[in-house]
Amino acid sequence: MTTMVIPERIVTVLREYVSGTKRPELIATYLRFVEELLELHPVLYAKDKMVFKSVDDAIAVLEAKGELWRETEIKIGYTKSAVDEQTTKIYICPFTGKVFGNNTHPNPQDAIYDWVSKCPENTERVGGLKSKRFFISEDPHVIQSYREKCVSKEPITKIVFSSAVSGKLFHSKEAVIDDFRDHYLKRISLAEVQGQSRFQIEESFMHLIEEQLQEDKIAAFVEGLSQFEDFGPYIERWLGEMEQEG
Repeated sequence: MTTMVIPERIVTVLREYVSGTKRPELIATYLRFVEELLELHPVLYAKDKMVFKSVDDAIAVLEAKGELWRETEIKIGYTKSAVDEQTTKIYICPFTGKVFGNNTHPNPQDAIYDWVSKCPENTERVGGLKSKRFFISEDPHVIQSYREKCVSKEPITKIVFSSAVSGKLFHSKEAVIDDFRDHYLKRISLAEVQGQSRFQIEESFMHLIEEQLQEDKIAAFVEGLSQFEDFGPYIERWLGEMEQEG
């Protein structure tokens, strides 16, 4: 068996790992090595209970499935008192463009519910009653649209993008993706990925993990690590545990 050469930078990472971990196990240490060697950055998407290889991988897979954003039409009717320079969140009627700001109305969410339930343009029905569907946006670009004076007396129509995760509106699909990246993905270590059963691992990522968890690769890793004396006590314990299990 050819001795694995472990780069010095990764040896440093492994030293930090074993010294900072109470009774580090072989597989967890090996996975920390794989994570660093392959430059993996696994993330958990809690909503779907799915683990992906990286942020970019999560975005690519979910976007391909149409599970990140949707094109949406909104109506914009100019109401000067409803939105000002301090407004950071708005509630929008999808039927008329009527808008309530978080700082210009004492109870904007109650107001939008009341408005859409009585809106004469609302012809949608749920269980025989008027739909209470409305839009929410915290995107400064969308909010700015309601600050700009509309030259027409009638509401204008504009294409925006809604998050498939939160339902909030954004001015572009890139803004939806940025919001998803910042708020809905959680960094998780490769050892945590392999050691849990609550979440599903994305198919291509699962294949990569299975490919790395081969006995010959783990044995080569131990052989390579044995070239560094300070790892001796850990290796001795791991080999003893393997003999007992065998």
